[in-house]
Amino acid sequence: MISLNGSSFLSNSLSGISTLSHSRRKASPGVVMVAQGSSNNRRGGERKVGAVLENTLVNEIKDKDGSSSILEMDSKSTVGGGVQDVYGEDRATEDQLVTPWTTSVASGYSLLRDPHHNKGLAFSEKERDAHYLRGLLPPTVVTQDLQVKKMMHNIRQYQVPLQRYMAMMDLQNMNERLFYKVLINNVEELLPVVYTPTVGEACQKYGSIFRRPQGLYISLREKGKILEVLKNWPEKNIQVIVVTDGERILGLGDLGCQGMGIPVGKLALYAALGGIRPSASLPVTIDVGTNNEKLLKDEFYIGLRQKRATGQEYAELLDEFMSAVKQNYGEKVLIQFEDFANHNAFELLAKYRKTHLVFNDDIQGTASVVLAGIVAALKLVGGTLAEHTFLFLGAGEAGTGIAELIALEMSKQTKAPLEETRKKIWLVDSKGLIVSSRKESLQHFKQPWAHDHEPIKNLLDAVKSIKPTVLIGSSGVGKTFTKEVVEAMASFNEKPVILALSNPTSQSECTAEEAYNWSKGRAIFASGSPFDPVEYKDKVFVSGQANNAYIFPGFGLGLIISGAIRVHDDMLLAASEALAAEVTQENFDKGLIFPPFSNIRKISAQIAARVAAKAYELGLATRLPQPENLVQYAESCMYSPDYRSYR
Repeated sequence: MISLNGSSFLSNSLSGISTLSHSRRKASPGVVMVAQGSSNNRRGGERKVGAVLENTLVNEIKDKDGSSSILEMDSKSTVGGGVQDVYGEDRATEDQLVTPWTTSVASGYSLLRDPHHNKGLAFSEKERDAHYLRGLLPPTVVTQDLQVKKMMHNIRQYQVPLQRYMAMMDLQNMNERLFYKVLINNVEELLPVVYTPTVGEACQKYGSIFRRPQGLYISLREKGKILEVLKNWPEKNIQVIVVTDGERILGLGDLGCQGMGIPVGKLALYAALGGIRPSASLPVTIDVGTNNEKLLKDEFYIGLRQKRATGQEYAELLDEFMSAVKQNYGEKVLIQFEDFANHNAFELLAKYRKTHLVFNDDIQGTASVVLAGIVAALKLVGGTLAEHTFLFLGAGEAGTGIAELIALEMSKQTKAPLEETRKKIWLVDSKGLIVSSRKESLQHFKQPWAHDHEPIKNLLDAVKSIKPTVLIGSSGVGKTFTKEVVEAMASFNEKPVILALSNPTSQSECTAEEAYNWSKGRAIFASGSPFDPVEYKDKVFVSGQANNAYIFPGFGLGLIISGAIRVHDDMLLAASEALAAEVTQENFDKGLIFPPFSNIRKISAQIAARVAAKAYELGLATRLPQPENLVQYAESCMYSPDYRSYR
């Protein structure tokens, strides 16, 4: 007999599927009810647990016949690569008394429709018998590796990137573990499919391709009820939220509610690249309307058909959301702001960074990855950070965020005041070079970059006057690094560093081919979206991609494994240093200033370890004691998409 708090259950009620099968014979194969017992400590209700899993990292209870029954889980153990198993993905049961005490085991047709547990043709003969799958599947049994091979074969048949995106999203909604296995094993090929540049087109057409919801939609209609809306989400132990209001999607502008493709894509990368459990992540779109007239007139648009709310109405909705998140998920849930317009992005980050664990990928993530690329590039061009001069085209979230982090790192290296290191960095916006004479009319986030200089109206003249060693584009406007601009950079730099960061590809300031040809093969080039290798005078140049996916997955993992309660700028610097250290001489020889994505999980573990170490150093970590080897600990905490064996 199994006793729980003095209450006896039916003999061998949890001793394995054989016992469950007897109980299920009288019930529908779809949902199986077993074991009814004690009325003590009533908490009521029913808990769905999914299929019972075989796993070595559990405390097993042996039955009289020697078979193993999964009853308890050590809360400190790591199961299947997750950060503790607090999500119920691998638990057979929990210490939860209910009356009637019931456990529901997914089986039959419903199991094949459950993306969290479905394995398709990979269900074994034993599993097909135990879970009423006979006849519901063809007789062949295949491995997960063969499924990956088949999926990639099918995806490669599509010539249109959006079709590949839709095929991947369909797979995610059908078989979650296979989706992540495919993505992890083919990350360099599929990253442009599940994220930029293809995700931009997906957001533009999201209303037309929408099939099933993949996150939470919180609109003005939910004002006053946001906490209730959060509780509608089926997963209760959320650790990462990516939220957007859709006002500035990549370089595509206001896409309103259709910006949901961004949080969905980002969180897919959190799981695939950073090892955050899919069940611990939550995509959110805040719908306050859109100013995009084309969308408002589109019969397939899925959002509120009204102009954007602003001012107090907007602020109150965001404040209710932030409060509800903290109330529902606790102090340590990471909230990542994504693709908010400049005027809101800076204000939200400044307002909540002292009270919540918040991170703006457009401001901080972009800055961290670009700083890493610049630090790596110094090994090719020589000199220290302080010996170089930087010129930005674009003074929004990305531009000012990158500039500030460069200045911080420069200040850290030279011990010079931040006000002094900022003078090595110049920004050009839509009205020309940002100079002191414009200071009164500038937005607050641009004012620190207003230096003494005569006004200059265009980028080419700014390049000729400032003579930067590093040119960075974050304008969101394509073709702005013209032939004249690149040639000017090459005229006074032996190896000009040119970073065209705007996304998607159509908005890139220049292409890799243009940068290499116009600089006569001397440029050190990286971009926000990927470009094919370029051949110039019998030499093949492989350009790097300054993709935020290098940073944010590992950064988030570092915050989670340390139990950090706030994000500090020193953590961003630590992440940059960790990424720059991963660039090898072999990479440099190819002209790369970023490591290949094929090693991204190991890179993410290194970044996570550095970020976690900084959190402990700053006293912002709550997961104590600190692990002795943070790299090994980070790797052990990563989610694994490999199939589990079901009993």
